[in-house]
Amino acid sequence: MLTKKEQRLRRARQTRIRIAQQGAVRLAVHRTNLHIYASVISADGSRVLATASTVEPEVRQSLGGAGKGGNAAAAQVVGKRIAEKAKAAGIEKVAFDRAGFAYHGRVKALAEAAREAGLQF
Repeated sequence: MLTKKEQRLRRARQTRIRIAQQGAVRLAVHRTNLHIYASVISADGSRVLATASTVEPEVRQSLGGAGKGGNAAAAQVVGKRIAEKAKAAGIEKVAFDRAGFAYHGRVKALAEAAREAGLQF
């Protein structure tokens, strides 16, 4: 019997293999109950090119302090921010890696905000 985390990581593995075969820069998302994190990782997987999360002081202030990082509004802020940072690093096109999380709620909000801010995937 697999734990919930093992099931999620099993789902994530297939996606990561597919993205690696494409040789695409990937936008990896991780969520916890309190926060959401996004990273743009190079095509070979060796370098993190940009990051954004609800842990960053500027993001926390804009959300209104502690305990506000675990909702869809926070995910939208992070999505917009990761798109801006990726574009500043010269990245326009990414592959979306939801890390086995369902494309729903906060993960979806982050993805749509990143698309609206000009990131293509």
